[in-house]
Amino acid sequence: MKTILLTGCAGFIGANFLKTIAAFNKNYNFIILDALTYAGHYPTIENDIATNSHFKFIKGDIRNREVVETIFKEVNISGVIHFAAESHVDNSIINPNIFVETNVLGTLNLLNAALRLGESDIRFLHISTDEVYGQLKEADPAFCETTPIAPSSPYSASKAASDLLVRSYHETYKMDVLITRCSNNYGPYQFPEKLIPLMIHNALNDKKLPVYGDGRNIRDWIYVDDHCEGIWQAFLKGRKGEVYNFGGNSEMRNIDVIKTILKQVGKPESLISFVEDRKGHDWRYAINFNKAKKELQWQPKTLFSDGIKKTVHWYIENASWINSVIKKQ
Repeated sequence: MKTILLTGCAGFIGANFLKTIAAFNKNYNFIILDALTYAGHYPTIENDIATNSHFKFIKGDIRNREVVETIFKEVNISGVIHFAAESHVDNSIINPNIFVETNVLGTLNLLNAALRLGESDIRFLHISTDEVYGQLKEADPAFCETTPIAPSSPYSASKAASDLLVRSYHETYKMDVLITRCSNNYGPYQFPEKLIPLMIHNALNDKKLPVYGDGRNIRDWIYVDDHCEGIWQAFLKGRKGEVYNFGGNSEMRNIDVIKTILKQVGKPESLISFVEDRKGHDWRYAINFNKAKKELQWQPKTLFSDGIKKTVHWYIENASWINSVIKKQ
């Protein structure tokens, strides 16, 4: 059986990938490497680790070269799907250093270990973000894979740097790499620093809902299960050295997302509180996923109207999970 190393799967997207993709692909072994930082919550995946014999969990930090190299020396790794990242823009504005250390140097450690110690035909899939492209005006066409990189925040700059490192290993060493870039994810198990889970949690607890600026910034929303399926299809079918964009075909203004949540939980719009805008706040993101549709036969299945209902329902039914995550901070 081939063994795939998954990094960062105690976080949001990685945890959902374990539950919806990896758990059902038992012709692979999966090693899960996670440092369990504030946003990595082991109870989220504890039952998955216990009930899937083809899963193995290792607590470790990708910034630690020895930890990464030991895994590759002890196991014949045939593939890497690299989720692990510092990802919260606000935190990157306060402390950019940790973003460079994790997103750039951590990725470099994985690339070097995969190149030198992995199987000769190892496939390395790097999960990135549409934020590396910068921002769009309202009339601009959506980001495509050839859109120039122009990051606006320390977070997106660190992801852009890691993207370029990954690309360079294909160009220089002919390594089998892929990069995927997605729009804003939402769904179960998302840490409550992000917009949708924060607004759901605050609304359910009659707390103010802080909204940057006038709330008119536009984001394209993709349900996390759709993104996970895209990642897997890219890993299985993507062409070496290529970039694939995944979007939800669901552009919405932040204020409209928030009003939708309030309506679903039966709370008044008076809970909305407009606050000072974020530094370097990108105006609009939108993804053109035609390449993924053509080459991977992938497209999003979940309408935002359906996905947000499922998401709100999940957070209502799993209040204990979000409370335990908040207490961990």
